[in-house]
This record gives sequence, structure tokens and C-alpha cells, in this order.
Amino acid sequence: MRAIRTWFDEQGFTEVETAILQVSPGNEIHLHAPRTELIDADGGRTLRYLRTSPEFACKKLLAAGEKRIFEFARVFRDRERGRLHLPEFTMLEWYRANETYDAVMADGIVLIAHAAQATGIGQFSFQGKIADPFAEPEMLTVARAFERFAGIDLLATIGDGEGDRARLAAAAQTKTRIATDDTWSDIFSKILVEYVEPNLGQGRLTVLYEYPLPEAALARVAATDARVAERFEIYACGVELANGFGELTDAAEQRRRFALAMDEKQRRYDERYPLDEDFLAAVACMPEASGVALGFDRLVMLASGAASVDQVVWTPPTGGT
Repeated sequence: MRAIRTWFDEQGFTEVETAILQVSPGNEIHLHAPRTELIDADGGRTLRYLRTSPEFACKKLLAAGEKRIFEFARVFRDRERGRLHLPEFTMLEWYRANETYDAVMADGIVLIAHAAQATGIGQFSFQGKIADPFAEPEMLTVARAFERFAGIDLLATIGDGEGDRARLAAAAQTKTRIATDDTWSDIFSKILVEYVEPNLGQGRLTVLYEYPLPEAALARVAATDARVAERFEIYACGVELANGFGELTDAAEQRRRFALAMDEKQRRYDERYPLDEDFLAAVACMPEASGVALGFDRLVMLASGAASVDQVVWTPPTGGT
């Protein structure tokens, strides 16, 4: 952590500390947040969520004029527990105003190498897979990865910014189990997890980029191809370490995406999270920017040679969590 802080300082970043309690924890379908109530002096109660990411708060700071910021943020997620998942963990996020997502992509590669250098480990190893964090990373588009590892022409299943569920189901029907209520995104995720991710970060880091537009989340549409977004992820030993965006600055489009995601969350989980109107207002006046979220505990796990994230946190969860 000290080495990474030093690197950010050398690059002219400001470390920030944003609020954990939020009006909205994020508006993604499969992210679930713990909630609590704030009790006023007169006994009134206000619902708040524990953040799943500091992203909303950091983008408000970009809108307020900050240029380069980073945060080691404690974040919280329900329904996540395993060798790579904790209900409470440290997320390292950083943002560059007026810089492309190529810049933060390069940041991520450098920071991962810095972590390995700090611990003195020569290579990452996890579940029988190895990766050299100092080697030139593999650059792979999502479309090419689907073609290489699953034999699927992914971009042929996207039109007018939407996924064609029937086309993707037909292409994937011999490769994975498809339920009648699976959406295009569900099928995409199954192929990604079962066929693509196990082959990423083998021998060296993999930067998986140009995610299909239906999986854009908070990323903007790529200037080179309207079927994909400026979104990337970095993998080592099959483990996702970082997720980055060329940030969307169209508030109306962001509201539309959030509304669709919350409708699907309601259908699937019978719950929805409110929209953070202050965040959407910030998106409308935010400069062009790029940002990354990196799972710091996962990076420490790989850099220390640990077998799970539980082994690298001071107080692992107990009591069945």
C-alpha cells in the first residue's frame, strides 16, 4: 500500500476519502448492498446504503474540479463470499480527468507490477496458473476472446446498441445451459465465466477490452465501433483484478441505463435501488475522464502468494459470513 501511495503521489494524484453511507449504493443488476437507517435527533429515520464502490462520490469530485484522484475505499457487498470474495473489502479506485482510458489502463499494468516488486515475488500463482506481472501484457478484445475460446461471433449478436438474445442463444446452445428466462447478458456472462476467463492472464497479464455495449455499465461508447464500449478488465491467473472505463458523461444515457438495470433487478431479485440524483447531475457537468476500480485484496493475495483473500486481511469474516 505504501509503494502504491508513493506512485500516485509521484504522478500528481490527490488521495481522497469519501463517504461510506450513500443514498444509492450503485445501480447494477447483480450487486447487492447492506443497508442501514440513520436516526435523527427527533427520531426520524432515513434509509442509507453501504457503498459497493466509491465511484459515485469520486465522479462528483471530478465534476467539482478535481483532476487526478485516488482512494483506498472500504466497500461492502451482500451475496458475495468465497476464495476471491469478501463481504467487506478494499477497493482501490483512481480517476484521471481529461485523459483517455488508455492512460488508466497503463496505470493498472504499472501498479500491478509495483505490487509484485514491493513483495519481491517473481511471478503470480493461483490454482495452478502462473503469470509474470512484469511481462508485456496480452491485449485482447472481448470479441476476439469469444471467437478464440468459445467459437462465437459476439459482435454479430449486437445491433442498435442492444444484444440479440436469440442469436446469442443459438450460437451458445451447444456450449452452456441456457434457461428460458436468460437474457442476452446472462448468456454472455455464462460464456465469459466458463470459456473465456479461465484462459486469461496465463503466463502474463491479459487486458480484456472493448466490452460489448450491453455490458457498458458506466462506460461511454467507443468512437471506433458503436457496438462496443470503452471498458476493460485486467486479469492475472484467471483472476479479475481491475475494471476500467472511459467514463460516460451523458447523464440522460446514464439514467436510461440505470432505469433498465433496476427494472431487471426488480424482476430478478424483487428489489431496486434509488437513483442518486446528485450523481446524475455531476455526470452532466463532469469533464471527459477515465477511471479504474482494482480489487486491492486480490492483488495482495497474488503478490504475496496467498491461496485466498482471507489470508491477506487482518480480520477475516467469522460467524458464517
